Amino acid sequence: MTPSIHRLRPFVAALFLGTLAACGGGQDRILGFDSSAPAAPATTTTPIPPQAPLPDGRIPPQVPPQIAAPAPGSVAVPLGLATTFGAFGGSAGVTNQGINTVVNADVGTTGASTLITGFHDGLPPNNCVYTETPLNIGTLTGLNRVYTAAPPPTASGAGCAGGTAITFEIATRARADALVAYNELVAKPLGPDPGAGNLANLTLAPGVYTAAAGTFRIQGGDLTLDAQGDANAVWVFQMATSLTVGGPGAAAPASIILTNGAQAKNVYWQVGSAAIINAAGGGTFNGTLISQAGAAISTSGNTNLVTINGRVLSLNASVTMVNTVITLP
Repeated sequence: MTPSIHRLRPFVAALFLGTLAACGGGQDRILGFDSSAPAAPATTTTPIPPQAPLPDGRIPPQVPPQIAAPAPGSVAVPLGLATTFGAFGGSAGVTNQGINTVVNADVGTTGASTLITGFHDGLPPNNCVYTETPLNIGTLTGLNRVYTAAPPPTASGAGCAGGTAITFEIATRARADALVAYNELVAKPLGPDPGAGNLANLTLAPGVYTAAAGTFRIQGGDLTLDAQGDANAVWVFQMATSLTVGGPGAAAPASIILTNGAQAKNVYWQVGSAAIINAAGGGTFNGTLISQAGAAISTSGNTNLVTINGRVLSLNASVTMVNTVITLP
């Protein structure tokens, strides 16, 4: 008598499961069956390892792990120790002119302390003065400080701890991290050049934008970055040579305007040579600028404040500024 189909079902099921187990642990890539794992495993992330303190006691910024490979330009670029710097002048220094400059961040160079001019640190143990004159006074607020190589700055208050092996080590590591970030920006796939080199009077969605001729400028109007409601939206501007913000002419500042959730911390400017930001003074620049060959913010004699919501980091040459306010994003 032929066995009932109903009576054969347990035997067939047992045979099927046994065959799968014998063929490699119970998982079939085609059928998608896995008797050894839950049907919907929980999503886990790798914990962030604790960071060792720096020689001066600060804790380096932690960089969360990436869970999945993002679309080009869609994830913020880690800056490492360069995160805390508002201005960094490669090995050539940072210079301030004017009495209204305020940097709400660290300032640094891998060069000697004498290459930082027109600044003083905030509170002790910083309390250092870097070649200030009555007409050139730049303030680093709070516990922000200057990081350089030796020698210690002269004409400083009691407790000045600048120009030491410790500050030089931190400056060196910050410069190395800025270079890593710069190379990551360069490596991103090329994007469009919607204004044929001039970004003025444009409204741009998040993404990567590449200067086709090597140079970007914002002249004749402002640039607007529209996040379209996404607070994590990222912009990357790549240029093989220079960036010029403001003009044409000396009396036309330009600004970068953030709308619909756009944040300065998610805007990056990769500059292959040097940058000029509002030579006439005035205007607002948003984002982290990393250049190979320096940056100039405003020009001597201007009293109109330039506002930087971000960072101006030069890998090799100096950063100069006149009556500028820098605030980390």
